[in-house]
Amino acid sequence: MKLNRLHMAMLAAVLGSAALVGCKKKEEPVPPPAVETAPAPAPTPAPMAATAMVNSVDLGNAVGADMRVSAPMTTFSPKDANIYAAVSTGTSDPAASVTGKLGAKWTHVDSNQTVHEESKDMTFAGDGVTDFQISKPDGWPTGKYKVEVSLDGAVVQTREFEVK
Repeated sequence: MKLNRLHMAMLAAVLGSAALVGCKKKEEPVPPPAVETAPAPAPTPAPMAATAMVNSVDLGNAVGADMRVSAPMTTFSPKDANIYAAVSTGTSDPAASVTGKLGAKWTHVDSNQTVHEESKDMTFAGDGVTDFQISKPDGWPTGKYKVEVSLDGAVVQTREFEVK
């Protein structure tokens, strides 16, 4: 009997081992290790073209040699024969030069009448000042006025003033 028990135990062990081997999960093949590559360099952005801009507009009845208004004002006398607009400009890249058209349109607001309109072809290089003026030797009619400053046809600054 002892022999039967030993055989039975051996048989059970063999069958159990066979069952475990048969139930074993099938292993997936291991993928090859990824080959590390250096990241591609980011594309360099195209250089931005330099642009011109109007920084400020000052009004006055006189300008200096530097084309800047001597004493900024918004109220003028009818006896002021000349009214100036000093337009301060700049470029996005001080080392670049940019061509464009700078303009000024003077309007008598009360009558909705254009007093004078002028534009200048410009080469902007860094910071600069350009002046525009209206003249009336016999004096200006009282009322409200405005000047619209444009850059390449688009109004970029407006200044209102009064003659009284």
